[in-house]
Amino acid sequence: MIFNGALRIGLGLDSHRLEPGGPLILGGISLDYPIHCVGHSDADVLLHAITDAILSAGGLPDIGELFPNDREENRGRDSSEMLSMAMGAFRLQGWALHQIDCVIEMEKPKIFPHKDEMRTRIADILGISVDRVGLKGKTGEGIGEIGRGELAKATCVALAVRPTSP
Repeated sequence: MIFNGALRIGLGLDSHRLEPGGPLILGGISLDYPIHCVGHSDADVLLHAITDAILSAGGLPDIGELFPNDREENRGRDSSEMLSMAMGAFRLQGWALHQIDCVIEMEKPKIFPHKDEMRTRIADILGISVDRVGLKGKTGEGIGEIGRGELAKATCVALAVRPTSP
């Protein structure tokens, strides 16, 4: 496959309030942890950031436009379903996803022990190899809403390419 130089970068950002009670849905997996992200859907902050990055790279409406939080069909919706639908729309625009790179900011739990499972799940949803999924976890070092364990935040950048045949 040859690329004709058509590249786009998309940026996605999401944050959710944290409250007691689990499980914590993060990166498409369920963690047995005594907090959860609060939201209309399953509130997977990482998959929401990835979804917005991909939609942005494809020149498509954002996650809030496609899956409004005032629609009953989106209540408790699985974020992996939203990401899969976004990827379908992205591909229909003629784009291929080359790589994503993500950062999760939250005090606890530590991301490292779950990183490989999250990367594998995300790669499966996106239909790309796991080496094209970058993921890092950062803490607030006890400072601010993140540091106090009140907020989870995720940022993702996506690199899109428009493939052509030789």
